[in-house]
Amino acid sequence: MKAVLLAAGAGERLMPITATRPKHLIKVVGKPILQFSLEAVKRAGITEAIIVTHYMGDSIQSYFGDGEKLGLKLSYVEQKEILGTGNAAEVAKPYVDGDFVLIYGDLLFGPDTVRQVLSQFKEGKAAAVMAAVQVERPENYGIIEQDGEAKVKRIVEKPAEGKAPSNLANAGIYVFSKGVFDKIKQTKSSVRGEWELTDAITMLANEGKMVLAVQLSKDDWFDVGRPWDLLDANSWALKNMTHKVLGTIEQGAYLFGPVTVAESARIRSGAYIEGPAFIDEEADIGPNCYIRSGTSLGQKTRVGNGCEIKNSILMDGTHVGHLSYVGDSILGEKCNLGAGTIMANLRLDNGHIKMMVKDRIVDTGRRKLGAILGDNVKTGINSLFMPGVKVGINSWIGANFMVERDIQANSIVTLKQKSEIRLKKQ
Repeated sequence: MKAVLLAAGAGERLMPITATRPKHLIKVVGKPILQFSLEAVKRAGITEAIIVTHYMGDSIQSYFGDGEKLGLKLSYVEQKEILGTGNAAEVAKPYVDGDFVLIYGDLLFGPDTVRQVLSQFKEGKAAAVMAAVQVERPENYGIIEQDGEAKVKRIVEKPAEGKAPSNLANAGIYVFSKGVFDKIKQTKSSVRGEWELTDAITMLANEGKMVLAVQLSKDDWFDVGRPWDLLDANSWALKNMTHKVLGTIEQGAYLFGPVTVAESARIRSGAYIEGPAFIDEEADIGPNCYIRSGTSLGQKTRVGNGCEIKNSILMDGTHVGHLSYVGDSILGEKCNLGAGTIMANLRLDNGHIKMMVKDRIVDTGRRKLGAILGDNVKTGINSLFMPGVKVGINSWIGANFMVERDIQANSIVTLKQKSEIRLKKQ
């Protein structure tokens, strides 16, 4: 049996992080999101996978190559246009020779999930088995309707609020017989101009074919679609990984709880690190700084004197020099924060923080959320970021400037200062 992983999407809701990388290569605790799926496939006993790409597909192929390092045989096929999950699955058809696993490549889930769904497929003699998870807001997902015998009847894509047939959402992990391709051919374009895989599944059910759902724990499944989802996924990955301290820990540095320190990383005297936390290769931390739980620091990151980093992701090559605070934030690669940079993460009224996502204001549902910075953002001394703001790639934020709304890519933002200088009277 082979696996098909869908990794074609551009991840527009994750901008500015995805301006310079496909969302499937965003790292969580040092590993790209897609790698978690590939490792779960391998754990289920599958050794051959097809990755469907489109946006920055060359980057995905360059990173994973032929799959040898993961113990897999990988091949790649391009979806020429983003025309939905049904179309993405269909482009992989020539590479599939029987029953197969299909996974949406922007998910994080438990390592035994694929094995669990595959086991149900083999035992139930079904035409399709899909993973499902209970959600609080069904209107944001494809929702499963089941009959009295718990078989899947249909999938309703993003039902109107209060109209959902259940709160059981499609979790994007399937096992299919090859007959699903016949149903994909029969599907029609949705109102979004896309061919949906879920319509093909509904067709199978309507013809009396057995379609089953395997329910997953909500605590072990993450749909990484929006920037703050990355923080939740990062926390989950930190709690579920095996931690090791391999790097240089100077006398006077303190590590509490589960902390990973890579072999070439250095923790200087006076650093205080609370786990779970992850510190990648060649990172340089301290002296006299505070790394709080939920934080992942990428390769060659630098956190200097008097800084506090809390529940945040700092991507490779980013520097937080000294006297700065970063809370519940995501900083892209090669950012550089000037002294005294503050990323506020809490509204004065303790209300939910809102963020612009694809030109629409979205309630994140979070009380604490800082800033999202794209790659190569620089800040001057004493710059301030209000909760929920985003800054596009290659932008410079001048000294003493308060960022209270999103800044587009390649911007230089400075504060005009009017001053008056007079000579003292003698």
